[in-house]
Amino acid sequence: MSPSSPSRWTRSSWPHLKLRLIEVFASKTREEWCSILEATDVCFAPVLTMTEAAEHPHNVERETFIDIAGTIQPAPAPRFSRTAAEVAMPPAHAGQHSVDILRDWGFDESRIDALIASRAVVAA
Repeated sequence: MSPSSPSRWTRSSWPHLKLRLIEVFASKTREEWCSILEATDVCFAPVLTMTEAAEHPHNVERETFIDIAGTIQPAPAPRFSRTAAEVAMPPAHAGQHSVDILRDWGFDESRIDALIASRAVVAA
């Protein structure tokens, strides 16, 4: 940090420093930053989409994601050496259990119908 730079230890400098960090990180693409930082001892990782995360070599090697009935999702965690985690069924699709859950919570049928009609609740 140059002598004219605001101190990171001075709280009043933080807004300026935040803006400066935004400028610096925006100056390169994610791929450029990865190219610069991958082979260093800097603690960093790019922010990935779910698709990218499932395909990342580290996650592939560690089997971090699993495919259940065509849906890629995070594998159960934590994993133990003597107790294998199992996935009993595929994930529910949006709205699959909405009506049952609302009934369990005490909503009557007319209120459930109104929520579905107003599109406040998805039901399948």
